[in-house]
Amino acid sequence: MRLRTGAALAMAAVLALAGCGGEDTGSQGAGLKVQSAYMPQPVTAAMAAGYLVIENDGDAPDTLRSVTSDIAQDVTIHTTSGQTMESAGSADRAIPAHGRLVLESGGMHLMFEKLKRKPKEGETVSVELHFAKTDPVKIEMPVKSATYQPTSATSTTSSASSPFSSLSFSSLSFSSLSFSSLSFSSSSSSAASSSSSHH
Repeated sequence: MRLRTGAALAMAAVLALAGCGGEDTGSQGAGLKVQSAYMPQPVTAAMAAGYLVIENDGDAPDTLRSVTSDIAQDVTIHTTSGQTMESAGSADRAIPAHGRLVLESGGMHLMFEKLKRKPKEGETVSVELHFAKTDPVKIEMPVKSATYQPTSATSTTSSASSPFSSLSFSSLSFSSLSFSSLSFSSSSSSAASSSSSHH
């Protein structure tokens, strides 16, 4: 089901500012390990996003069936396409043997809907992951700032392309400085030419 509400579009814009990565939770089930979990501090009191990586060291595949949390009435698994979010199918949530399932910005992610309270930076959120074969895995998901940028390789690429990144602002400032220098040089040249004509 596609979500095109104003709140969903606003959240999609926020998701673009965050990437996959974060602190290693160290939580695991039989053959499954959950790491790099974090939640950017939500900008609204209604919903929040969550990211994590599930690694499967076992010889059998598994599937992430559902997610629950005491902080939200519903936790859904979505994929992002442009400014549209839709529910992730079971094939998207598959965890291959000796593989991983990545929930990241611009791709699959968790949506905590109908929040019971608004989590703040520095807190942790209790989350329970339910699988098709493995027993449920509980993790404590740290809440980061709304503009948190993980130090992973994928987030570095995302950060560089973001119009809100420090690189973009630095480039803009440099361009302005160059333009000012160019204008100054042009003015100096004109003044010199005028002086020469008088002589």
